[in-house]
Amino acid sequence: MTRRAASADTRETDDGSGAVRRLAPPARRFLARRSGVLVRLALWSLAETGQAFLVGYGVAQAVDQGFLAGDTRRGLLWLTVALVAVLLGAPVIRGVFAQLASLTEPLRDGLVRHAVDRSLGPAAAGGPGGTDRAAVSRLTNQVEIARDSFAGLVLTLRSFVFTAAGALLGLLSLHPSLLVVVLPPLSLGLGLFLVTLRPMAAAQRRALAADEALGDHAARSRAALRDLTACGTGPAAARRGAELIEGAAAAARVLAGWAAVRTAALGVAGHLPVLALLLAVPWLRGRGVTAGALLGAFTYLVQSLLPALHTLMTALGAAGSRLLVVLDRIIGPERPQPRPERPRAAEQERAGEPERAGEPERAGEPGSVRAPAATRPEPALAAAPRPAPGAGGAAVTARATAAIPGPGDDAPNLGGRPADRARTAAVELRSVTLSYGVRAEPVLDSLDLCVAPGEHLAVVGPSGIGKSTLTRLIAGTLAPSGGEVRVDGREVTGRPPAELAALRVLMPQEAYVFSGTLSDNLTYLRPGASRADLDAAVDALGLWPLVERLGGLDAPLRPAELSHGERQLLALTRAWMSPAPLLLLDEATCHLDPAAEARAEEALARRPGTLLVVAHRLSSAVRADRVLVLDGTDAVCGTHDEVLDRSPLYRDLTGHWQGGPARRR
Repeated sequence: MTRRAASADTRETDDGSGAVRRLAPPARRFLARRSGVLVRLALWSLAETGQAFLVGYGVAQAVDQGFLAGDTRRGLLWLTVALVAVLLGAPVIRGVFAQLASLTEPLRDGLVRHAVDRSLGPAAAGGPGGTDRAAVSRLTNQVEIARDSFAGLVLTLRSFVFTAAGALLGLLSLHPSLLVVVLPPLSLGLGLFLVTLRPMAAAQRRALAADEALGDHAARSRAALRDLTACGTGPAAARRGAELIEGAAAAARVLAGWAAVRTAALGVAGHLPVLALLLAVPWLRGRGVTAGALLGAFTYLVQSLLPALHTLMTALGAAGSRLLVVLDRIIGPERPQPRPERPRAAEQERAGEPERAGEPERAGEPGSVRAPAATRPEPALAAAPRPAPGAGGAAVTARATAAIPGPGDDAPNLGGRPADRARTAAVELRSVTLSYGVRAEPVLDSLDLCVAPGEHLAVVGPSGIGKSTLTRLIAGTLAPSGGEVRVDGREVTGRPPAELAALRVLMPQEAYVFSGTLSDNLTYLRPGASRADLDAAVDALGLWPLVERLGGLDAPLRPAELSHGERQLLALTRAWMSPAPLLLLDEATCHLDPAAEARAEEALARRPGTLLVVAHRLSSAVRADRVLVLDGTDAVCGTHDEVLDRSPLYRDLTGHWQGGPARRR
């Protein structure tokens, strides 16, 4: 376990004593500045003490001096006193709440100011922006939780202290022996409850941490199922999930044990005093305790003391822990934001899941790992790394270019396709940078790339590294923050959709299929296609079994009746028919089996034009003329063998894909 992970684990399993020490000084300063409010709150609460005293005392006197003495009028008078005491509780509560607002609202305002300062301070000082993702939660949900929890605790503690004082004073006034019977079980239950506070808080924190870790692992694994399968790390991820499940179950068992102890404490404090008083009636009668005093004692217990104690225990166990955690998150020491890490594939296998498995790669999603430009396949011609701009230290960048044949040169025949002698590159990126905000780290940083006409390029790399971002930049659906993107010699940024459609076809993972005939779907990008062209496309992509199952090319098509793989195969056939010279496949074959994927990619590679594939399997990279590895710090471009020799990440990925260590050929 790393030092950072260990410290994080320590924070999660803290029993709360550290948070109490951190929060005590600002809490004392806050309360000291509002001493007048506390005094007025105490004065209103003294009235509640009198109310609690009069209720039980009035019942006792009504029985002893009224009804048992044969004076019904006196008995009713004392009951009226008790009733008036109860009714006077309404203005008392109103006064208490008026003073409570003078405590809770300043607390809320102070927490909001602190949360805003904490969020905006680093950005104003020139730090990277967009990294404090908890700021909104602190400003809204957490601040409101703190205010409500603080108000509940103040009400509960005040009510218990002053109500208990009135009830105990009433018991003492009725007969001192009543305290001898009631106080021991009451103190025992309260003490047992207080003993459970710290271990219960620790158990709650461990249970929450285990539950969050399990949920995070499940979400990350679900979002990266294809990566887990492709990299061979599924069993390791399953083992890690089983460990987390066992850890969560163990934490839940410990929490349940302490919850049982707390329930016992509530039972001792809430029911044992009444039982003890019932059992001690003969002894108390022998010591001169009257029937009215006994009835008054039961009134004190049932109506005042035990409800206040039960409310106190519930509030301290729930609102108290919640307030402590939330205040520590808002005004406690700032926890460092995790920096993106890029483990090698071998490290990913030990971790049980591929890097950034919980964040599926989406072009256009802030926070992605930045991808530098790739190096040339020819080591002797590789450009020297550019110096990092400013003091921030940008990613290493170098050029990845394909040799474009000159007028007197023999054009290379790539993959058996006709040689293209044009000097215009099919795809060219010139110092392309993409970031989501002025201070955000770039997803792609000064990327230079040149792809020859007719070339077949495969793009590989960990999830979240920027592969989909690259395809969207080339397709013109995403504008770079800096640099220039050209397709067939024309800059794509800002071009109308109709012009972009004539230059390229972008095939995402989710294939687009619409209701209509099968022929309508296949000719969507080439409306004037002949039946011979349509038959050739269906034959090239191996679509005839699906055509026959659906009832022919003119049969109606219902997208809901197609599997994900059938949708992708249909969309790939549509792309094959497109007249655009550039095809961009962003894991567009991920739902096909290896044989169907190989046939589709080979057919698309034989098609006149350029093919760029975000590889889902190793076979896609091997079939390509060149492989571009986006590695985050030292991207590499070259043939499969060249990249295998020069890229440690590619060797690791190749080893995972093949189920063993990669071999250099």
